[in-house]
Amino acid sequence: MSQLSSGICRRLNEAPQEEIDQLASGHTVQLLSIKRVAPTTSSTTTTDRFRIIISDGVHFVQAMLATQLNDLVINGDINKNTVVVIDKLACNFVQDKRLIIILDLHVVSRDEEKIGAPTAPPPTQDAPAPAVVEAAPSSVTPLATSSSTGQSKQVQPQSRTGPSGRGGRSVYPIEGLSPYQNNWTIKARVTQKSDIRTWSNQRGEGKLFNVTLMDESGEIRATGFNAVVDELYEKFEEGKVYYISKARVNLAKKKFSNLQNDYELSLEKNTEVEECLETTSVPMMKYNFVELASLEKLERDNTCDVIGVVKEVGPLGEITSKATNRTIPKRDLTIVDMSQYSVRLTLWGKQAEQFTADDLPVVAFKGVKVGDFGGRTLSMVSSSIMSISPDIEEAHLLRGWYDGIGTEKNFQSHTSGSSGASFGGFNRSEMRHLSDVKESQLGIESISYPACPTQGCNKKVVDLGSGWRCEKCDKTFERPEYRYIMSMAVADWSGQAWLQGFNEAGLAVFGKTADEVHEIKERNEAEYNALLAQASGVTFNFSCRAKQDTYNDQTRVRYGISRITSLDYREEAKHLVDLLKSPWAK
Repeated sequence: MSQLSSGICRRLNEAPQEEIDQLASGHTVQLLSIKRVAPTTSSTTTTDRFRIIISDGVHFVQAMLATQLNDLVINGDINKNTVVVIDKLACNFVQDKRLIIILDLHVVSRDEEKIGAPTAPPPTQDAPAPAVVEAAPSSVTPLATSSSTGQSKQVQPQSRTGPSGRGGRSVYPIEGLSPYQNNWTIKARVTQKSDIRTWSNQRGEGKLFNVTLMDESGEIRATGFNAVVDELYEKFEEGKVYYISKARVNLAKKKFSNLQNDYELSLEKNTEVEECLETTSVPMMKYNFVELASLEKLERDNTCDVIGVVKEVGPLGEITSKATNRTIPKRDLTIVDMSQYSVRLTLWGKQAEQFTADDLPVVAFKGVKVGDFGGRTLSMVSSSIMSISPDIEEAHLLRGWYDGIGTEKNFQSHTSGSSGASFGGFNRSEMRHLSDVKESQLGIESISYPACPTQGCNKKVVDLGSGWRCEKCDKTFERPEYRYIMSMAVADWSGQAWLQGFNEAGLAVFGKTADEVHEIKERNEAEYNALLAQASGVTFNFSCRAKQDTYNDQTRVRYGISRITSLDYREEAKHLVDLLKSPWAK
């Protein structure tokens, strides 16, 4: 039977923030539970998160598993009652509660019975006690204590000092950042820095830049606007490590980023950025390479990491953007790998202009976008990173293989006419009958959203499990107030159009509040569908506004409902009578 580090769970539950660093590694614990965390309504990432319960044989506490350890769960390397050694952890303090994040661990034993009779630690001011779990006898090894009473030895906090002499702040992992924290500092490497971009529209003009920051727990995107560009742009250099604090943590706008993080940073005037010369603990770059042969399994617009030998370099060309009417340089590369597949990858802007590859280099690409034009293609986007001849194991192996036997191989490409089970992008394993599609309600969008109940706010709120939080009002509510947001197809004698409506439109169409309709949907799906059918075919008078916008270089006109009113048949009849008396009728 494995020996556990008795007392560590209570110490993690009670230690003040400045002492957590002293408890960050070397503890043997048992995993009592591993559960996937259900995504919140605001979550825009598909990355799984796992909540675990760790036990030292005496007490147990809850923790989160860092996303880079997800494969241990998915592959079955850790499961219930597995004994592990925690190699690294972090603890964040959010709204007077502590969140323990396991950043690294290794397995000691998998075939164990539950050890000890662990209970929840005594409740403290910042950590409510979890439910009690019954368990069996144990064999535990106590931690070193300062007296026979079992009190933990008091350890002096270790200050982390930056280049300017700043000390006394714990460095948070990127994985642990959330909008509910104010005082934090991260230590991260800049893996990508954009050019300064400008914009001009009806609301004014401005400029922005963004950087991708990475530490051993994950990645996050940071963006600066206008005056912040002048202040911080020159401070950031790709590849260097910085202490960063006093930036705002916001929900990530996935339209502009492909990072697996629900949050992003907004750099502000008082944001502090200091270079860190001690960089050994921060990795250079993390890749999750996909073989070129496997691109067929990825859906269009997904992002992935690939590594390949540049076999061909196309000429520099250009396209004209429909949105801005500006010309954009482009260059196509053909890359190959050991799966004996080739794929076309497109570079844009300065990268296209400056790229040269006379010696057929190995190039690693991070976060490139998958396309399906003519089969499978790849394209750099604003957040993609290209590294030529990187000093990593995969690059050395690919270089040796290509120079040895790869030059003599024939490479297959992903084309629309290629044979095989997938038929150039058609995945037969995902075929569904139309009845399955209807029953699953694929593509059906909700007609309402959970909104802040504060008068005049109406912002979407986030489900925290224990309540609904409004980022704008900085408040948490017991329940939201649902509001309508809906699209409807309307028609007259001349044709059909799609109109976008909000709360007032929904009240007119359904005659019920969005709260009432949402409750019906949760209680009885058939009654909800009948309500939708009842609303179809009803005639209204619409006052609308039209607006032209551009998305993915496609210009379209969108129609919004300004006012919707039920028909007054007396007024309509009077209008027709007046029309018959007008010169038009004669």
